[in-house]
This record gives sequence, C-alpha cells and structure tokens, in this order.
Amino acid sequence: MTDYPVEKLGGKTPLEFAHTPNMDRIAGEGTLGLVDTIPAGFKPGSDVANLSVLGYDPLKCYAGRGPLEAANMGVQLGPDDIAFRCNLVTLGSEKDPVMVDFTAGHITSEEAARIMVDLDKMLGNSEFQFLSRCQLPALDGMAEW
Repeated sequence: MTDYPVEKLGGKTPLEFAHTPNMDRIAGEGTLGLVDTIPAGFKPGSDVANLSVLGYDPLKCYAGRGPLEAANMGVQLGPDDIAFRCNLVTLGSEKDPVMVDFTAGHITSEEAARIMVDLDKMLGNSEFQFLSRCQLPALDGMAEW
C-alpha cells in the first residue's frame, strides 16, 4: 500500500491522506504475528505459499506450477501426465541471446494465445500439447481452448 507523496495532498501519500477509521481500528486492535508459509527446502513463491495458506501441505501435494496452471485451465491431468508452465520472453540478439524481457514486451493474452496455437501446430502431437489459459475463438478450425 505504499505510494509517492502527492503535492496536492499536502505532501502526503494517498493512504496517509485518506480517511481510514476502519483500517485504523483494525490496526489498533489487531495482533501482529509472523507465519512461515514456505516449508524448508522450497523456493519462496506464491505457488507454494498459496497452497499453504489454503490448507494444503506442499510437502505432500506440490508438483510445480505446471499442474496448478493446468488445473486453473480446467485441464484434467492423468497419473502419467506432466504439465510444464511456459513463459513467453524476449531474447537479445543472435550474438547475445540472453533474456532481456520476461514479459515478451507485455504482449496481450490474445497474442500469446495465438503463439501457443502456432507452437502446438508446429511441435504438438498426440502426446505433447501447447495450451494457453486465454480463451480464443476457433483459429484455423481448431476448437476453443
């Protein structure tokens, strides 16, 4: 909830300026504590932390972001299936193909979905598929994902 001071607000941040009696009451009557939602040996990330907060034991059920993304998309994974999460990124020049942008230039979900459709056409088969969490109208006769 941080922000920058605003001159029109007398040099206060929007939160400092805001009338917040309910938040003030919660802060005044609340209890401060610390909860460790990341089990030892896990990288601190929202995927592991959210599982913990929702009551799941990551030690027993965490298998990576891929299965979480698949479940979010409604993809049913079988016991022998593997799901990988894929990010589209921007690489530097051919001489120095280092990742320069982890958002692929902030392309839209629709643009990313079209890339995934093309990847699936070029590399996918009956055992290996590229899917997108963005719902698209049918492209080139393909059913909606």
